[in-house]
Amino acid sequence: MPGLGTSFGRGGATTAEWDLANSDCIVIQGSNMAECHPIAFRFVMEARERGATIIHVDPRFTRTSANADIYAPIRPGSDIAFLGGLINYVLTHDLWFKEYVLAYTNASAIVHEDFKDTEDLGGVFSGWDPDKRAYDTTSWEYAGKQVPPAFREHPGVAGEAYGDRLNVRPGGPPQRDETLQDPHCVFQILKRHYARYTPELVERVCGTPQDVFVKIAETLAAASGREKTAAFCYAVGWTQHTTGVQAIRTSAVLQQLLGNIGRPGGGILALRGHAAIQGSTDIPTLFNLLPGYLQMPLVSTPTFEDYLRTFEAPTGWWHHFPEYAVSLLKAFFGEHATAENEWGYQHLPKLENRDIYSYYPLFFKMKDSGIKGLFVLGENFAVGGPGSRLEREAMRKLQWCVVRDPFLIETAEFWKLDGVDPASVETEVFFMPAAWAAEKDGSLTNTQRLLQWHDKALDPPGDARSETWFMVHLGHRLRALYAGSTTDRDQGLLHLTWDYPLEGPRQEPSAQAVAEEINGYIITDGDVGASGGRPSSGGVGASGGVGASGGRQQVRGYAELRADGSTACGCWIYSGYAPGRGENLAASRIPDPPDEWTNNSKWGFAWPANRRIMYNRASADPQGRPWSKRKRLVWWDPNARNGQGLWTGYDVPDFVATMPPDKPADPDGFGMDALSGADPFIMQADGRAWLYVPHGLKDGPLPTHYEPFEPAVQNALYPEYRSSPTLVTFQRRDNPYNDDPYEGPANPRYPYIITTYRITEHHTSGAMSRWNSWLAELQPALFAEIDPELAAAKGVANGDWITLTTSRGECQAKALVTDRMRPVMVQGRRTHVIGLPYHWGPLGIVTGDIANDLIAVGLEPNVMIHEAKAFTCDLRKGPKTGATPPSERVGASGGRPPRVEPMDGGTVGREHSEGAEMKHTASPESTTAEAIQATNVGSSGT
Repeated sequence: MPGLGTSFGRGGATTAEWDLANSDCIVIQGSNMAECHPIAFRFVMEARERGATIIHVDPRFTRTSANADIYAPIRPGSDIAFLGGLINYVLTHDLWFKEYVLAYTNASAIVHEDFKDTEDLGGVFSGWDPDKRAYDTTSWEYAGKQVPPAFREHPGVAGEAYGDRLNVRPGGPPQRDETLQDPHCVFQILKRHYARYTPELVERVCGTPQDVFVKIAETLAAASGREKTAAFCYAVGWTQHTTGVQAIRTSAVLQQLLGNIGRPGGGILALRGHAAIQGSTDIPTLFNLLPGYLQMPLVSTPTFEDYLRTFEAPTGWWHHFPEYAVSLLKAFFGEHATAENEWGYQHLPKLENRDIYSYYPLFFKMKDSGIKGLFVLGENFAVGGPGSRLEREAMRKLQWCVVRDPFLIETAEFWKLDGVDPASVETEVFFMPAAWAAEKDGSLTNTQRLLQWHDKALDPPGDARSETWFMVHLGHRLRALYAGSTTDRDQGLLHLTWDYPLEGPRQEPSAQAVAEEINGYIITDGDVGASGGRPSSGGVGASGGVGASGGRQQVRGYAELRADGSTACGCWIYSGYAPGRGENLAASRIPDPPDEWTNNSKWGFAWPANRRIMYNRASADPQGRPWSKRKRLVWWDPNARNGQGLWTGYDVPDFVATMPPDKPADPDGFGMDALSGADPFIMQADGRAWLYVPHGLKDGPLPTHYEPFEPAVQNALYPEYRSSPTLVTFQRRDNPYNDDPYEGPANPRYPYIITTYRITEHHTSGAMSRWNSWLAELQPALFAEIDPELAAAKGVANGDWITLTTSRGECQAKALVTDRMRPVMVQGRRTHVIGLPYHWGPLGIVTGDIANDLIAVGLEPNVMIHEAKAFTCDLRKGPKTGATPPSERVGASGGRPPRVEPMDGGTVGREHSEGAEMKHTASPESTTAEAIQATNVGSSGT
């Protein structure tokens, strides 16, 4: 998440769920936390019982709203205007935490004199090129500093990926004005930028009543400072916008001004929508990152030396980049990674500086027959992906597709959906049944960066297998196919350290062995097995014991990693969670004593280094003393270590534990030597949190209000720039937009705003819930929430069929007429918002239209995420023209979907993956060719 990464140095949540109980105020915005994250929400309730004020800002009045002390309605897509109003209120009423801001942020840094703000240029920052629709960010830099072109040109995820590593030293820190009076200093730029974000403008843009907004501003400010702290919680209600990164950035600016980062009860909690979302970015499923947020090599970094020169920061903690990069390559390639062959660097792909291999461009390429094959693991984008009709059409252009899932989801059966003749689809589909979490060992990394281990409770049924089994055995078969090849492009595959121990009659790879490789280990002669770098097969059992090839020493944390090839580590930020053979701190379940500060330090393992609250050096003042006794977390103990001093407290210090607070910065130093003992944000090159981002983001150094991609109103701040000028669009016939060819601020054909959301009873695309009879019974049909005023205008009664329309298609749903949806006054016009959950599809026990068929592909420029939370539509009474309502449709098997009773202690619907549909599944012992022949459930679409 570059919104957090560019602000603080890392993209993860800054705090832990349970620390919300220590908050004096909690703002939940962009999230229906009570329903979507109920386990975490109990800590919000605990905070309220202790006297905290709970604030919910949301377009819908939900269970979260009902449990809040203050509820504020807001128009979808206007969050930056709301948060910008809070920033302006804090600054104009002198409510900011001055000592914290001056010492720990870049408020005093002087920005290049050529920089021009959106307030100066009518909606864009300096450097805007309208022909390229991109910024030259040179003028955004600090005065006297320059940025290598690779950072400015590469379009990948910014922030923790690369933007915060940049060299602002040696040569000294940025020029500063400690009085904050220089007109070019960040603080003055910030004040000018948000001066127009008044309570009046917030009401006009967001629809939030002024009195409610002012009450929130005063409450939040009163709950921040030396004695009190406030927290923000958000989810995809912020991220799934074309300005999503900047919305998160706005909260980061506000929390810096209030002094709430790195302190108990403060911070920003990024609520992930799935138990493994955080882990899938840490050990990434992202095209431009390697594990641990190391940058993927570029064509412009052809050698490993170029790579290090580009991404190693001279100052701050990212000065250790070489240790992490070399150790990762040693984990990949073992004995085949040597200094002479650049540690195997040439085996890695190199991105063109402007290549984008993210989710949506891949589907467009697939639709244009540019991709032959696809693996789908744990994903049901045929329903859950915005623009999902286009995605189903794209898959029909594939030659082959492998789908792993417990059920035959829509993504596995795309060849017979949408009225398509299966005989016309040439895609060969291989369905591989997958194990559930309880049927495999492994870890999940949750929303607070917490690794938690789960032990296998039982074997998966039939031919179902874990992802680890599938990938490890696929790797073995591929390596056997390519054995003996001398082609350069094949050597990376053949040189992989691919000798994970196999256990039991099913030859399941040891998850503990994988954990130990991720953690990292010291390479010795006795460690190198036949495949290089690891004990040979059979050397590590389930407990990680010492095998025939000899023991090896695990590193106990990333501080032990080296750049000389003597250590291997699969993901440096996870280093320390398996610090010894057979050890696994992710499996730790030791509660804190009841009479001690609750930080749950022995429950699981939180990256990095088991820190529960990141940047916790900021919980103490520049002299190392807690800002207050009530809010103390870590502090400098001058008497520890025989009078040499040590950082101590209730958490692992997010700092060099032995660095005294009065240690001065060395202007010519490198790494941590270049930072002072009072610079808490060690992942930033200057050791400060960034109110203003001089590099690393594509859409601006400060968050700015723009309307959603498909707006309902004019941009009240910058009429010339309706939506973000940097958003990514795809002008294609199969991806029409609601404003084509309409040129005004909003298309009257689509007068209503629609926002999609989750409900408690179903999970995302429904792949894990629509096949479960209990959950299907609780929520059997797609519905849309509309307010009574809109319902009356359309003649719609509660329970009537309605049809929602965009330029992409139609979706029918049952009308839920409710006061929970409230029209808001926006720019003098009553604006109606429709709420639409997105869990249904044509398959499963309960079926319904696909909500995501309504959404266009228009993307945020930094992370390429779609805008599903604020787009426009029309509404009419009745089902789709000529359509049969889902309750009257026949099921995919030729009749109504049968009721599926729970089996085997509650496992529901296994017959969908073990019965007739599964009769062609291959035995896991089959050869590769036999498996490919036997698992074909979609040859020619049949």
